[in-house]
Amino acid sequence: MPNCFAYCYLLNGDHPKQVLTLDKINNWQPDDGLLWLHLDFTQPQTQQWIQQSHLPDIEKDALLNDHDRPRLNQTKDGFFLALRGVDIDKNAQGKLSDQMLSIRCYFTKSLIITTSNKPVIAISRIAAHIDGGFGPTSIGNFILSLCDHLASHKLKVIDTLDEQLTKLEDQVMTESDINLRNNIAVLRRETVRLRHYITPQRDALAKLITIETPLLSLVERQKIHEVNEKISHALDDLNAIRERANVTQEELMSLQSETLNQRLYFLSLITTVFLPLGFLTGLFGVNLDGIPGAEDHLSFSIFCGLLVGVLMLQLALFYRRKWI
Repeated sequence: MPNCFAYCYLLNGDHPKQVLTLDKINNWQPDDGLLWLHLDFTQPQTQQWIQQSHLPDIEKDALLNDHDRPRLNQTKDGFFLALRGVDIDKNAQGKLSDQMLSIRCYFTKSLIITTSNKPVIAISRIAAHIDGGFGPTSIGNFILSLCDHLASHKLKVIDTLDEQLTKLEDQVMTESDINLRNNIAVLRRETVRLRHYITPQRDALAKLITIETPLLSLVERQKIHEVNEKISHALDDLNAIRERANVTQEELMSLQSETLNQRLYFLSLITTVFLPLGFLTGLFGVNLDGIPGAEDHLSFSIFCGLLVGVLMLQLALFYRRKWI
């Protein structure tokens, strides 16, 4: 098997679920059964093979496009389905990786071609099921299995985001970590990015359920609808996480503002207390003749007592007005 082909299977026919060689792929005929090919579209061999194939030009470009949003396009012989998956960076404590997984699928009556820019867990699980003898044997089952695996993995990622937000909510009330605000902002960005890709994917599957095509049976459409409902619930969970993150960030900003106001209030009290004391010490500290008590050795003690009296009078006044 060449490097560009990650998986090559004949899903039904005389010899179902067998891994194919390049010669068998090139000599394959529709009568041989449903053929599934999965390729890495970042490989030059993949680009060359797809460009030299008999696929329509629009589908060739779509299968090799890395920046295509989830969508569904019906063609003369079948349809093209673009999907996005979610991956977790194992080296970043469960955080989302910087890139979403891009999955491109082209379906005809006897051919399934899928491409991706990196290994996809959903695709590898489908291949493992095929090797185990209970993989999909029709286009509808293949789409259902792929979408179900992608949706399940998205739910796991959303659960991870929910757990992270719960920890941040607890930290807002119990800790004073300077990175809390940045962590909440990162979580909000991840939530928005997920919604950006899941929403059109839900719309694409909703369109897939309603198009007129002989490739999908009524039962398969109903099952795909159930998977689409799961994606809709995932979007609702993302909306709830986003709202909770907004409330948490507002609460954090309120606590930080309250802390700042308390510090400013304390500094204002200190300034108010020492303002008359500073006036008196400045007045009696001028180096001019005629200062009262300049010749009396008790004048300094009397002046210090006067300052203490003024201080006590201020504190009593602040306490009476409930400023302290």
